[in-house]
Amino acid sequence: MQPDDSIHPALFSRLVDGLYVEAMVMADEARSYFDSQGEGLRQQMEMMTRLSFTCESLKVTTRLMHIIAWLLTQKAWQRGEIGWADLSDPKYLLGEAATSDRAVLQSLPDQARLLVTGSEELYERVRRLQERVRAGSDLAVQDSDGNSPARQLQSRLERHF
Repeated sequence: MQPDDSIHPALFSRLVDGLYVEAMVMADEARSYFDSQGEGLRQQMEMMTRLSFTCESLKVTTRLMHIIAWLLTQKAWQRGEIGWADLSDPKYLLGEAATSDRAVLQSLPDQARLLVTGSEELYERVRRLQERVRAGSDLAVQDSDGNSPARQLQSRLERHF
């Protein structure tokens, strides 16, 4: 079974792999920036900007960890380590991530702003993919003959037209 009839399993696998690599690279960039380069900048900031900088670094890290966890879950499902029905368990869903205040972002250095917005964009892409996968689970419910409601509807339309 696959997450959505319109997503080919091999394509879905490549998509998950690509997103995983992107998330891991971004996580490494964020760690490098916020732990080393950002530390020097942090010392030069006003107290409130420094606090905002620290909060945003935590938001970026949290967003990326939610993304990576969800992608690893999809990989586990693809390998058969967890079942299709398990994917709807809240522990396997993409975790909620705090949004960043646009006014706060304006006070941050350019590189920090790029990491924040990049992590938000990646999170949104993965969230949309999760929605599509979950929508596919509704189509995957089958009747006793093995037909999904979508296939039943398609058959009725074909007979009438």
